[in-house]
Amino acid sequence: MDKHISNRIGVIGSGSWATAMIKMLTDNLSEKDIYWWVRKQEDIDYIQSYNHNPSYLTAVEIKIPFENISSEVKFVFDRSDVVVLNTPAAYLKDALQGLTADDFKDKIIVSAIKGIIPDENQIIGEYLTSTYNVPLENIVVIGGPCHAEEVSQEKLSYLTFGCNAIENAETVASFYKSRYINTIISDDILGIEYGAVLKNIYALAGGICHGLGFGDNFQAVLVSNAIREMEYFVEAINPASRDINASAYLGDLLVTAYSQFSRNRTFGNMIGKGYSVKSAQLEMNMVAEGYYASNCIQGIIARYQLDMPICHMVYQILYNNSPAIKEVNILAQKLS
Repeated sequence: MDKHISNRIGVIGSGSWATAMIKMLTDNLSEKDIYWWVRKQEDIDYIQSYNHNPSYLTAVEIKIPFENISSEVKFVFDRSDVVVLNTPAAYLKDALQGLTADDFKDKIIVSAIKGIIPDENQIIGEYLTSTYNVPLENIVVIGGPCHAEEVSQEKLSYLTFGCNAIENAETVASFYKSRYINTIISDDILGIEYGAVLKNIYALAGGICHGLGFGDNFQAVLVSNAIREMEYFVEAINPASRDINASAYLGDLLVTAYSQFSRNRTFGNMIGKGYSVKSAQLEMNMVAEGYYASNCIQGIIARYQLDMPICHMVYQILYNNSPAIKEVNILAQKLS
């Protein structure tokens, strides 16, 4: 894709990560036009009145022209050469409703979604290819340890941009780099996507164990086993030359497993303390991608006949209502 036609960027989503994306794009000094799909008209009205998102990262100042913000997804697609998808995976189908393959034609589609499409058991790249005929070389995935809350505070963070066509990853990365955002380029698009899905499940597992009262020693063993389980999975799905200790894999796992900002860890912690899945979801008011991912990944594990005890533990607790303490004790005998 020619760089001179790719400076019109659309962002789909209006949660905390999408709001952080808007901030990163506007703080980057390269010339660009930014368009933003915000789901609720009342949120748009608030942003236009006060320059802040009323619901997420409320301290972040919104600096894009108000006429570039719309609740019509086609408005944003029609005006963008690069489109960043930034909704929870479970809501992506609804967000893209009414669009056809023609709307995606000749665009770079960036997935900042660290999740998997429920009902389809597909990561975002696979879904875009099968549903909207987007060529794999036109799909860029964003990974790495980068919590929206720290972006809002301009704390130094690292993003990995993965694409089969390295030049497209470099083009997209050039719109994000700033004094507090460093960028890394990779061609391991499938590894980054699957790693991002799995780390949410592992963070959820860590939260469950913490909620049950297990200590730091056990958490360290759990995370050590989790990165090995992740490597085993991505090698089975997509054998490639990759360093599982890189920030897009291990780094993202560590921050999601340990950070106070991790919604997956928070969700798991509530489950460990005895909340039902429904009550934990209602209280959080944010989507924990690991919940949906656990169910979807289980189907892939069965298809490839893989042995993944941490993923199995989370699935048993969330979807088969097995007591958390029972499943963690079973898992504890398998860790090393």
